[in-house]
Amino acid sequence: MANYKIIGVDQKEYGPVTEEQLREWIANGRVNAQTQAQTEGSSEWKTLSALPEFAGAFRGSTPPPMPGAAATLPRTSGMAITSLVLGILGVATCGITVLLSAPIGLILGIVAMNKISKSPGQLRGKGLALAGIITSSVTILMIPILAAMLLPALAAAKDKAQEINCISNEKQLALAVKMYSDDNNGQFPPAATWCDALTNNQVAWVNVFKCPAADATSRCDYAFNAKLDGLDMSKVNPQTVMIFESDAGWNANGGPEQMIPHARHKHGREFVVAFADGSVQAVSQSELGTLHWNP
Repeated sequence: MANYKIIGVDQKEYGPVTEEQLREWIANGRVNAQTQAQTEGSSEWKTLSALPEFAGAFRGSTPPPMPGAAATLPRTSGMAITSLVLGILGVATCGITVLLSAPIGLILGIVAMNKISKSPGQLRGKGLALAGIITSSVTILMIPILAAMLLPALAAAKDKAQEINCISNEKQLALAVKMYSDDNNGQFPPAATWCDALTNNQVAWVNVFKCPAADATSRCDYAFNAKLDGLDMSKVNPQTVMIFESDAGWNANGGPEQMIPHARHKHGREFVVAFADGSVQAVSQSELGTLHWNP
């Protein structure tokens, strides 16, 4: 007489048990026609009603399953569903969530396929898992395209932010010069020590001397027009260059020769300049020649 194994509702394997014992379980309602069973020596799982030796035992009635031993109808794998949802999410958002949803969706799809294949008919959803794997893979393949689209925009945004920061710095320095002048008989600070003069009297934060696009090791990224040294502010052409970008360091002063050779902003096309009237502008390379350096 053959022995058998069965799968209970808890998805655990029971047996081997004899045919006589299995018939007792059928009579007691511990298993039913849908219970998955495997004949000893066989690798195939079938419902008890599909085994000829037990088919007659279920005619006319289907006893309710008992907890712990009865089988259930196949259920759809939750991981397969989640995999497909995450894959679709990555595609639907044009890859915006690719770094999070797609890899997880791919992994869940592969795991789901593996579990479904190993379950003796208790899990279904291979199609969903496969679809999740495909959509997640497609989304991951979008990474280079997404990067090509986003990197230039991010670089432009960073460049613009640095230019705005630099303009803000020079506006604060120009205001500090005005405040210094108000406290010193209307005169500009001494060019040779202008950074020290503003730091000691007007500028509360040394960071305003730093351009975010410049070398981080430099203490000061701006220079002062030496021709304004100690002059009466009221007698100076308001469009005269006062503070400009330079890499000459702390207390740097002079004329156009101290201007940085290559622009730091707008992809190397604009220089930030503060004028004697306190205004600040971003000027192009071609506009440098029109600047007023003489008071």
